[in-house]
Amino acid sequence: MAMAATELEALLREALPDAEIQIQDLAGDGDHYKATIRSAAFAGKSRVAQHQMVYAALKGRMGGELHALALDTAPKT
Repeated sequence: MAMAATELEALLREALPDAEIQIQDLAGDGDHYKATIRSAAFAGKSRVAQHQMVYAALKGRMGGELHALALDTAPKT
């Protein structure tokens, strides 16, 4: 079971409305993505905390509908 990039982006935008988001399908299979996310919500948070925020936004879909997600997160400048 795969997840469309548009669905992934919609989940991220719901949780991080100010975010600049770029989604790249790494394998062309809808199951392996790289997400580059810049959000003011990440300010003052460690990289681990930023990634936890992203995983929370996915509402349990990581490991099910979405097999692999490489993250590049940072506060919005």
